[in-house]
Amino acid sequence: MKRLLIMTIGKTHSGKSTFAKALEKRMPNSIVVDQDNHAEILQTYYPALVPQEGPNTIKYALTQTIVDYAVNETNCHVILCNSNRNHKGRMNILDYYHEKEFTSILVNFDILAHVLEERIRKSRRSTTILRTTSSFEEVLTQQQNETFKDNLVVPSKSEADYLFVIKNANEVESIISKIIEIAQNH
Repeated sequence: MKRLLIMTIGKTHSGKSTFAKALEKRMPNSIVVDQDNHAEILQTYYPALVPQEGPNTIKYALTQTIVDYAVNETNCHVILCNSNRNHKGRMNILDYYHEKEFTSILVNFDILAHVLEERIRKSRRSTTILRTTSSFEEVLTQQQNETFKDNLVVPSKSEADYLFVIKNANEVESIISKIIEIAQNH
């Protein structure tokens, strides 16, 4: 059985975590690796270790440890649930999984700004994971102000074996079904 890497791409509150959890429930032998969970653990139990500025290197190290274990010590499909909006970073991750002979699937959440803003207004999500901002509104503003000079490139079919785009919540179920079908055929 060839394993799958499913990588989510999108802004805050676009539905990445909800999608990943739903896929994990329906796809046997899969694991969600979500950096927001790692950020929450670190902020809750090890706040003195979290850098106040610059890259959150401890979060990245924790994530990499979990990824390495999942890849090398299990036969699980990996659902990598992060924003993954930076092209260079995304390609580095994809290269890692391609070297390990995973089939790669990108799921790009292309949700309209007003929908994201509404979701944030209604959200009860804890801000514990936030390190350099105080609200998800600020996170979204930062993400909306990022440009291609920040190495943000819309995912393309040439990056991975499969590319799916979700523009609204109604498309989630059909994309999950397609991914499950891909898993069953590998």
